[in-house]
Amino acid sequence: MFDKHSVSLEWAGRTLTIETGRMARQADGAVLVTYGDTTVLATAVFQKQAKPGQDFFPLTVNYQEKFYASGRIPGGFFKREGRPTEKETLTSRLIDRPIRPLFVEGFKHEVQVILTAVSYDLENDPDILGMIGASAALVLSGAPFLGPIGAARVGYKDGEYLVNPMVEDLEESELDLVVAGTADAVMMVESEAQELSEEVMLGAVMAGHEAMQPVIDAIIDLAEKAANEPFDFEPEDLSQELSAIQELVGKDIEAAYRITDKLERQDAVGAAREKAAAELVATEDKPDGMDPLVFKSAFKAAEAAVVRGAILKTKTRIDGRGLADVRPIVAEAGVLPRTHGSSLFTRGETQALCVATLGTSDDEQFIDALHGTYKSRFMLHYNFPPYSVGETGRMGGTSRRETGHGKLAWRALRAVLPKDEDFPYTLRLVSEITESNGSSSMATVCGSSLAMMDAGVPISRPVSGIAMGLIKEDDGVAVLSDILGDEDHLGDMDFKVAGTEAGVTSLQMDIKIAGITREIMQTALDQAKGGRMHILDEMAKALNTSRESLSEHAPQMEMIQVPVDKIREVIGSGGKTIREIVDSTGAKVNIEDDGSVQISALDRKSIDAAIKRIRELTAEPEVGEIYEGTVVSVKDFGAFVNFFGPRDGLVHVSQMAEERVKHPSDVVKEGDKVFVKLMGFDERGKVRLSMKVVDQESGKELAGEGAGEA
Repeated sequence: MFDKHSVSLEWAGRTLTIETGRMARQADGAVLVTYGDTTVLATAVFQKQAKPGQDFFPLTVNYQEKFYASGRIPGGFFKREGRPTEKETLTSRLIDRPIRPLFVEGFKHEVQVILTAVSYDLENDPDILGMIGASAALVLSGAPFLGPIGAARVGYKDGEYLVNPMVEDLEESELDLVVAGTADAVMMVESEAQELSEEVMLGAVMAGHEAMQPVIDAIIDLAEKAANEPFDFEPEDLSQELSAIQELVGKDIEAAYRITDKLERQDAVGAAREKAAAELVATEDKPDGMDPLVFKSAFKAAEAAVVRGAILKTKTRIDGRGLADVRPIVAEAGVLPRTHGSSLFTRGETQALCVATLGTSDDEQFIDALHGTYKSRFMLHYNFPPYSVGETGRMGGTSRRETGHGKLAWRALRAVLPKDEDFPYTLRLVSEITESNGSSSMATVCGSSLAMMDAGVPISRPVSGIAMGLIKEDDGVAVLSDILGDEDHLGDMDFKVAGTEAGVTSLQMDIKIAGITREIMQTALDQAKGGRMHILDEMAKALNTSRESLSEHAPQMEMIQVPVDKIREVIGSGGKTIREIVDSTGAKVNIEDDGSVQISALDRKSIDAAIKRIRELTAEPEVGEIYEGTVVSVKDFGAFVNFFGPRDGLVHVSQMAEERVKHPSDVVKEGDKVFVKLMGFDERGKVRLSMKVVDQESGKELAGEGAGEA
């Protein structure tokens, strides 16, 4: 029989409860985390033996949202949850990033963490609960995990930080920042901001770290009651193997990492690896040599020792730069002839081809989420083909990494977009990474900013981004600007900052060690600001403001407003009227429930024609005005004339001419064009028209005694 245990605390005005022993009891660790009426089930399972030949740490984190959690049934034909949504993918990455570095070095047993949102109150986002649940489940499981971690969301409004703001509070917040960390240090940051200062951003990170401490304490309390016995795992000692490699090819590795060209450097490192393997790795003729997997790990440690030691000692980077130097930048705008906007951004050996495409409301993305289906007018898609790093590889669906990098750039750019009412276009940005050697996501930010300006999107300011790195040892610390791929792989931090000259729009941080201090973050932010400003200056050489007009290949668009009570007249019975407008003018017409009408076409003439038709349908005729109309039927007592959009009115036989008319058919027939004056309305609201007061040749009102009589 399993025992149920739980801990609860008041956290930012709501009760947080973590319980175990009631659900998923066959998992190594399982907790149910509840905050408000949002609940996440978190489970952790790890294999007790490593798979033979496993040379990496196989951690899998899967966050999933069940539509029943908010009382909804999924859309589409199948009516069940399918492949992971963008939100699920991003949250899986968000949870993976702070827990991965905290497993004991050398642990290569398969670990799977599954987080399931089973109840959602539309107020408290399940993502924070997923991070807390993953941490608690791993601590309870007995896996060699050096946690726990805590997590918190931080907003910013009216100069005050908001800890764990509700969903509706975030709509008015200048910041949406998620931070995770241990009791001592910050492990991960993900954020979107409205051009805030570095000081405000750092304060938010620290506010979140402080706020999560009671949660960490609660997980420890729960573990003391219900944790499994720690798994017996001793990390492998590679010191002898490392010494052997350094003695044999240490000089070769040092020489290789003095080569500035990436591909040449890779070839030189590969040659050193092959030389060492030939001498040290076990074979049939040399059975007492190193295991290939042990050799691989030891050689990577040798590379890290060379790169990290050289940077700390000489303050000089792999490619010869100083710690704060940014690689040479070439920015180009308008590089593709038929796209709406394009750019090519090259920084060192990293290059992004970015394209902006403008569309109408028909192109908006529909997103089915826990809180309901909604539409998005702004999309950014990031592609990382294998040729960008000189490799072959499978081409298939979007990877988690591509989704995450695209969303980071999306967050960085959203703060400078024009308001929908000022620029009603749907905007899609695509970043094709054509070369990569470090920080392609920040190249995407820079290139996409240029592509939008090239397309004529009236953004408030250009945005640039830079990736920072860290080398931290007992004998020193070095913060690196604009890191290379090798500095990312062999370093301790990936710290990305994007923003304008006015402030930060996005901050993302991942740590590979047991966290960093406020002082290191302050240094990284200050150094990143200088790099960001330098990159903005280089971008300005290509384009420093949005073009005054849209591309000739982009659709033209205009928004008008009609009274809500006239919407039915524009649409018509079964949509007949709006289809007729589209067919006759060639323009696309979309009308919303609030009476806003979006009209788009490739030429201005079509838009003007559609606006004229809609105005005719929705405007009210004015008494005393003269209109040109068409006779639609002739009766014994007069003729009915269609004179204002779909509106008909009666010209009584007495109002057809100055002289007496015996029969209306003597004056008009169906289909005739006539000029009429609106004389007024009778007691039943029927329209009264007159032909006799208007010159039927010129359409001008006749002067004289009878002109104004009805």
